[in-house]
Amino acid sequence: MTLSHDVSGDGPTLVLLHSSVCDRRMWDPQWRVLVDAGYRVVRCDFRGFGDSPVADHPYSDAEDVADLLDHLGIERAALVGASYGGRVALEVAATRPDAVTALMLLCSGAPGHVPGAALRSFDEQEEALFEAGDLTGAVELNVETWLGPEADGEVRERVRGMQRHAFEVQSAAEEEFDPAETRVDLSRIKAPCLAVSGAHDLADFREIAARLPERISGARHLELSWAGHLPSLERPGAVADLMTRFLGEAALGG
Repeated sequence: MTLSHDVSGDGPTLVLLHSSVCDRRMWDPQWRVLVDAGYRVVRCDFRGFGDSPVADHPYSDAEDVADLLDHLGIERAALVGASYGGRVALEVAATRPDAVTALMLLCSGAPGHVPGAALRSFDEQEEALFEAGDLTGAVELNVETWLGPEADGEVRERVRGMQRHAFEVQSAAEEEFDPAETRVDLSRIKAPCLAVSGAHDLADFREIAARLPERISGARHLELSWAGHLPSLERPGAVADLMTRFLGEAALGG
């Protein structure tokens, strides 16, 4: 199996998909809460993050996640995705609509989204720093851009470490393969969906969350007034409570 992953607990399966600023360790604050709540919890590292190697051929993160589910014998699962992990979750849910029981998106990206001015500016700055070999500058740009006012020094240091590791792994690769974006029809998604946004996040991600109910039948949008782009790290307990409450409601609705 390509993707490094952890599995713990018994009960309905819940898969956690990380932001591209982090790796699977971003879910440490929620891990035990979710296991204790009665879920079989799975988390993985995308290629080039955490303990997963970089790709040596063209690939798709959504297909990797689907392969992981098959490898683990998981036929149905709820998905929680943060940022880029949310975009991957949307791709999985649209291509395997009968396999996804619930979908919770935290400041998610979306397939086919055209970046606005602020996100384009960030991408250009990050690429320039990375290409210049200034990994420290690229890391600090990410920390300052993506963490909201609730994030304390410890959280910032944790994100700093995860992002630095990813940059080091990716910069050492002999050849770079960007993940393919799966062309999907989000209207095929059947699962109950909660799209969460942060009031202190970039406009792109606030707009994606607000518009998902127009694209996914029955989806709901919730904006957190205190959150930046990574609410599960900024207020871990509040997001754990939100996760278990939504997942419980989704199960009752099913």
